[in-house]
Amino acid sequence: MRVSPIFFNHHHSFRCNSVSKNINFAGNDIFVKSTDSCDMTLYNKTLNQILNEFQQLDGVEAVGIGGSSASGKTDASSDIDVYLFTSKDIPIKKREQIIKKYSSNYEAGEEYFGAGDEFHVDVMDKDFDVMYFDKNWIEDNYRNVWLNGNASNGYTTCFLYTLSVLDVKHDKTGWLSDLKSKLNTPYPEKLKENIIQRNMMLLMDKPFASYYEQLNKAVKRNDLNSVNHRTAAFLESYFDIIFAKNELLHPGEKRLVKYAKEKCRILPKDFEQDVNNLVVAQPCEKPLIAQKMVENLREIL
Repeated sequence: MRVSPIFFNHHHSFRCNSVSKNINFAGNDIFVKSTDSCDMTLYNKTLNQILNEFQQLDGVEAVGIGGSSASGKTDASSDIDVYLFTSKDIPIKKREQIIKKYSSNYEAGEEYFGAGDEFHVDVMDKDFDVMYFDKNWIEDNYRNVWLNGNASNGYTTCFLYTLSVLDVKHDKTGWLSDLKSKLNTPYPEKLKENIIQRNMMLLMDKPFASYYEQLNKAVKRNDLNSVNHRTAAFLESYFDIIFAKNELLHPGEKRLVKYAKEKCRILPKDFEQDVNNLVVAQPCEKPLIAQKMVENLREIL
């Protein structure tokens, strides 16, 4: 049974000044340090308290921090991604009991992007994104991709990248650390070949309905929504091929050009220029740019 998410938004905001004080809100004593940046001692203490409360929930096997916080790519808008690996479903009410101790603005039990909770921690002035993964699912993903070499339509190794950079905070039996260590092996040749083959077919090599063909048809129909959709799909496969060629795990959907320039030994000619041009070009120009990108990609394969 699908349970509706729980929303809560209290409209008082705590602004920074030079005074530290305790504020009682919704029955909880909340310490607010009013400086332009949250005191790091309080920040770390609160973070550890939140993680400790979640890890004590029945069914939580392991906890880790991922995303930009783990990979060192944070910026002012970055949230804190918390991954909970579970052996059974965690009741939303139990999760909300933890969240409302720290947050006056939260959504508990949202399912829009997978099982999770999102909330703003008042004293840290930071957004949290708590995600719940069945431990068996992540094990299956590891076997399906890393061991069996099965490729996807773009983003093939994203979950493995998340696992590889995860900062493990709690690991009841050592299961998560053990699984993470299994990625410390050479990039599987079979996986590399399958990612390249599958996604090259999708880009242009399929005799019917390749992304290039679909993009062409969308332009001829002047279907701008479809042009945008097919452009995004084209780039998903394009980057999947590049990271596989360089035997790198796919980092996700953010800062891909920057990441590729920093990490990839081999890149197609005019890589950054072509990616940017494909995104901003007029619809009628996109098929020619996409064709050029595939031609340059072939040269490095």
